[in-house]
Amino acid sequence: MAEIVLDGVRKSYGKVEVIKGVDWKINDGEFVVIVGPSGCGKSTLLRMIAGLEAITAGEISIGDTVVNDLEPSERNIAMVFQNYALYPHMSVYQNMAYGLKIKKIPKDEIDKRVQRAAEILELEEYLDRPPRQLSGGQRQRVAMGRAIVRQPAVFLFDEPLSNLDAKLRVQMRLEIKKLQEDLGITSVYVTHDQVEAMTLGHRLAVLNGGVVEQLGTPIEVYEKPATVFVAGFIGSPSMNLLEARLDEAGAFVVLAGGAKIALPSPLGEYGGRDVTFGVRPEHLEDKGKGANNLQLSLNVRVVEQLGADTLVHGTLGENGAELVARLDGIRTLSQGHVLELNMAAKSIHLFDGKTGRRLG
Repeated sequence: MAEIVLDGVRKSYGKVEVIKGVDWKINDGEFVVIVGPSGCGKSTLLRMIAGLEAITAGEISIGDTVVNDLEPSERNIAMVFQNYALYPHMSVYQNMAYGLKIKKIPKDEIDKRVQRAAEILELEEYLDRPPRQLSGGQRQRVAMGRAIVRQPAVFLFDEPLSNLDAKLRVQMRLEIKKLQEDLGITSVYVTHDQVEAMTLGHRLAVLNGGVVEQLGTPIEVYEKPATVFVAGFIGSPSMNLLEARLDEAGAFVVLAGGAKIALPSPLGEYGGRDVTFGVRPEHLEDKGKGANNLQLSLNVRVVEQLGADTLVHGTLGENGAELVARLDGIRTLSQGHVLELNMAAKSIHLFDGKTGRRLG
């Protein structure tokens, strides 16, 4: 096992810079998830760690070794891909054993490692089958088994669950998390799915346009997003983000449409500044439900019944900003209904209107 250190890592294709200077230490045995929208550079960053992409500048270390000039096979890593990358003409056993055979590992040691990986992944009864006779989830387990038998210092996962249906993704997510906890191998996992990111990683790196906007535990990123982008990307449904302005004393925030909300602590140094006001849908409650005193009136437009809870979409005032609230249980609300909502002062997020950085 080993830590991974990225020091000033950059990647350019011609004049286009896609990774814009990443400084990052991944601890030994840590499970880190790189999350971000399509095209943000997360797979490129993973492929540079793997050695499948050359870096333009900076340094990557795995353990005590700088790996910039090492081939993938020399980095002591194992990678699990989105498309499984299994050999169709080989059995499950042969797929898992092939990399060891190429390295001329003794036959009895190969058999020991394959049988152990099959036991961990519950693949014993499938070892003689070709991949075409397996489900998508089983094929992905074979791909993970092929990685396990190599006994690498680092696991790299490149959106491994993207080709699975929703139910299988949940199942495989749990299996990957348990596997990493049991083996304790340093792991880097790339995904665009923020639910996977929140549930899998010890820490998240939220990537946007080749820049790490925030690095922290899932709860830190959820509760205290560093930027407007992180606030809008992490959470389902995403955070309500509304244009607003602080009054001159920084004591009130005035939303587009005129709604005025008193802040629990004045932000005098930011008085008069344009801001982005944020509140998560799940932090909005029916008026009177709690002791919260920050209130909004929502004109209901659309209601989505989810069973355990209800999403209510509407606007503040007749022509105000759009807002969504996530309320407990089943609610029978019709279009045009005015819903009185409140929120705890601690649930408010404010971001600078120009830089998008968090205030306070």
